[in-house]
Amino acid sequence: MLTRALADAEARVVAVEIDGELAQQLRRRFDHVIRADARRLPLPRDPFKVVANLPFDGATAILRRLLDPSRALVTADVIVEWRFAEKRAAVWPSTQLSTFWGAWFELAIARRLPRCVFAPPPSVDAALLRVSRRKRPLVEAADHGRYGAFLARGYRDGPRAVVPWPTLKRLEAELGFDRHAAPRDLDPAQWAELFRRVVRSTL
Repeated sequence: MLTRALADAEARVVAVEIDGELAQQLRRRFDHVIRADARRLPLPRDPFKVVANLPFDGATAILRRLLDPSRALVTADVIVEWRFAEKRAAVWPSTQLSTFWGAWFELAIARRLPRCVFAPPPSVDAALLRVSRRKRPLVEAADHGRYGAFLARGYRDGPRAVVPWPTLKRLEAELGFDRHAAPRDLDPAQWAELFRRVVRSTL
């Protein structure tokens, strides 16, 4: 259904289907069909968009690939399990993965999809999760490795483990957080600014 709607809108569509029989059926109706696992599929080098009904148990792995800041993804409109969408789009409490993605992308729930709209219906409700690349990233893409390590330690041991205490005290009012806050209490913009201040101080 998604492929037909996109093709009817005269979009250039490359359909990806992991099931061999379904892929063969799609080839009878559409020009560009690839039988592949989206978790391992080579991604375009030119800017691209994704519209997909993701397998609920594979959503995180697929989005990890798509939302790698070195990729050329522009937007993604993906159907995922409702609780997954809530967790990834939430401002609070934040998670390490969502904070990392948030440096380069904005994630928001576009609409709720009750299970009754699917055939056959799943056991849970779903959501349309909309992902858009930021016009101005919060962290440079070239720093994604260092930023990932910064967040990993910060979420494991707390902000004080990665940001000097005097810096936290100084930035508390400026960035709008409690210096004693737990990692989940800071949003992507706050984490990114802490990273920039720490990196700047070491140059």
